[in-house]
Amino acid sequence: MKNVAFFTLGCRSNEFDTHLMMHQFIQKGYRVIDFEKADIYIINTCSVTAGADRSSRQAIYRAKRSNPHGLVVVTGCYAQTNPHALSELKEVDLIVGNTHKRDILKIIEEYLEGRGEKIYVDNIFRQNSVENFDIITYFEKVRPFVKIQEGCNRFCTFCVIPFARGKSRSVPKEKVLKEVRLLAEKGFKEVVLTGTQLTQYGWDMGTDLYELLVDLVKIRELELVRLSSVYPSEISKDLLDLLLSEEKIAPHFHIPLQSGSDRILKLMKRDYQVKDYVKLIEEILKKRPISGIGTDVIVGFPSENDEDFTKTYNLLYELPIYYLHVFPYSDRKGTKAYAMSHKVSKKVKRERVEALKSLDYEKRKIFLEKNRGMELRALVIDENRLLTENYINLEREGYRKIGEFLRIKI
Repeated sequence: MKNVAFFTLGCRSNEFDTHLMMHQFIQKGYRVIDFEKADIYIINTCSVTAGADRSSRQAIYRAKRSNPHGLVVVTGCYAQTNPHALSELKEVDLIVGNTHKRDILKIIEEYLEGRGEKIYVDNIFRQNSVENFDIITYFEKVRPFVKIQEGCNRFCTFCVIPFARGKSRSVPKEKVLKEVRLLAEKGFKEVVLTGTQLTQYGWDMGTDLYELLVDLVKIRELELVRLSSVYPSEISKDLLDLLLSEEKIAPHFHIPLQSGSDRILKLMKRDYQVKDYVKLIEEILKKRPISGIGTDVIVGFPSENDEDFTKTYNLLYELPIYYLHVFPYSDRKGTKAYAMSHKVSKKVKRERVEALKSLDYEKRKIFLEKNRGMELRALVIDENRLLTENYINLEREGYRKIGEFLRIKI
């Protein structure tokens, strides 16, 4: 029996893919072990930033050090977008892009038999369906994450994801509904819907996220549907009305902003303006005031000056945002921003990141204080640990029935 070890970097989509690959190996009789002396190492890489590439390479080096005779297989977004750079690393034996992930077991076994090639990467934009969704659920203790969509039809000038994940493809609605019904019947009270660009769900098959949610909330045993991330301008009026009126949809919305400067948003090719974003946040909080709203921000985009950053900082300071995910801009070859001039120095980017991280800390404190004394719905996610409907993590003694859904005073 061969031992196989997995190492996953990056986003929730990669965690799903690793879960799927792991299941295939277990079914074939392989033993999945920790990242020690394995026979086969599968590194599921991320390439969203230069730092992600670096972390992926470090995982590759670690695998080869753990067992110099082990087979090191690199898959994921780095493998998809830059296979030739990886092929130059002596520690890499086999490269399998996202286009071939579903066949990785067969590819590895053929390679071990002396057949096949070193690089398996095809044009990601030729993929027209979500063929690798034999399993679409990833479990985080008592919270199932149901991946319903893959890829993105937008080409923001800073983003490499479309080149790594391809165009938007969706899981058929009936398949999603069947999966969630089964989860609810098994006793799961909350499910999280996720995807590369969740609000593009159904675009490829004549439906949309609104229509899916209308049917999902009818599942009687289900208490809460949580959305991962929603793109501001892709929230239709019908979808927004549903999000703000349906109690079964969690009042927790992660809505990326990226910049508080209209000039930078235009350069990023984001098709909304600051006023649109502000209006959306205000409408959400007017109709569902307990909502926890998170956002993503990129600092140091090419030509971002002090005035642009100040606009971003002041906007986020004024908006009742719950938390911020802050990222320094990273050049990604193949994107339009890569060729833009007036790059911001690492020092300036670091200072701006730290300023927004400090603001994030204050925002979280303010939100928690705002919720003090409120009664909220919550899921017991671990012994003495709860997660509220609006995404507050609580530690509270006496809660040992993991998976229980209840009301609790903050």
